[in-house]
Amino acid sequence: MFYLKYRPRNIEEIDNVRVKNIIKKILAVSELPHAILLVGPKGTGKTSTARIFAKAINCQHPVGGEPCNQCINCLSINTSSSTDVLEMDAASNRGIEEVKNLIKETAFLPMTAKYRVFIIDEAHMITTDGFNALLKTLEEPPGSAIFILATTNPEKLPKTIISRCVKINFGLAQKADILRMLKRIAAGEKISLPDEMYTLISTNAEGSFRDAAKILEELMMQKIKTIAEAEAFLGISGKNGLLEIVAQGDIKKSLEWINEFSQNGGNFKNLIGDLLDELRLVLLAKKGLAVEDVPQTVLTTNQTVMLIKLLMEAYQNLRSTPIESLPLEIAIAEFYNKKSS
Repeated sequence: MFYLKYRPRNIEEIDNVRVKNIIKKILAVSELPHAILLVGPKGTGKTSTARIFAKAINCQHPVGGEPCNQCINCLSINTSSSTDVLEMDAASNRGIEEVKNLIKETAFLPMTAKYRVFIIDEAHMITTDGFNALLKTLEEPPGSAIFILATTNPEKLPKTIISRCVKINFGLAQKADILRMLKRIAAGEKISLPDEMYTLISTNAEGSFRDAAKILEELMMQKIKTIAEAEAFLGISGKNGLLEIVAQGDIKKSLEWINEFSQNGGNFKNLIGDLLDELRLVLLAKKGLAVEDVPQTVLTTNQTVMLIKLLMEAYQNLRSTPIESLPLEIAIAEFYNKKSS
């Protein structure tokens, strides 16, 4: 699978440029933090970054600060077989006993590395008792131990835990970073696609490097090479016309467009997300910000804001609707009612 085959293996390959620069600065200081908290949505590179950090501080033959990926420490971390880098999935090991067993490991000195690194994924799943047990160790850890906690839900972590960590926010993957990753994969696989295809994938990856890599792989498996084929496969074919139709003020044409989109198997989550992205650019441009690729529309600022609010509500309602097209149809109908009142 592309997202596993092309997982970053050194600092320069970290796809999130902002995070890459933060990691470089942390590694450049004389005294490393004993606890790091990686915060971000799924598929943004938290676990990969944790492993790269573990290699960078334990590599036997670093090259310009980069792990060599050839020494015994790097190779064992790459294969998750290192005795000095322990990974725990808190989603299935969340209780106090599991945490206590992990803490006991900190008493042992590294066998081949300089530091013992403890990577805890989905850290927000740890129980209250587990966090209480972990807190003392985070406050006074052994000099040879470094904890790296990764989470998609930082609001579920106790503030006392967060305060003991150096926090790195990943955020959603930026489109420019996703594009670089896709072209890195394409170069490795000797894939030749038009730039518009990479842009389409990055737009529909929902801010996830992992999802973008999976979309690219799916398109290649289907031998899809054109934008039209890709849009049809992803269920977004023809989406660019809806905003123009809505702005024209013809509710019948708008609902007919949505019905046809539904009949063709369109993905309404992607559709509404793309519409919101377009309307956001329109709103920013109307407020004087210099933004690129602004869709042309006759909607006023108030109408743009109104439509954004209705579409955000429709997006939320997708979770519970028995008919996928219904939230968008209601949003468009309400927009016309409010627009004409």
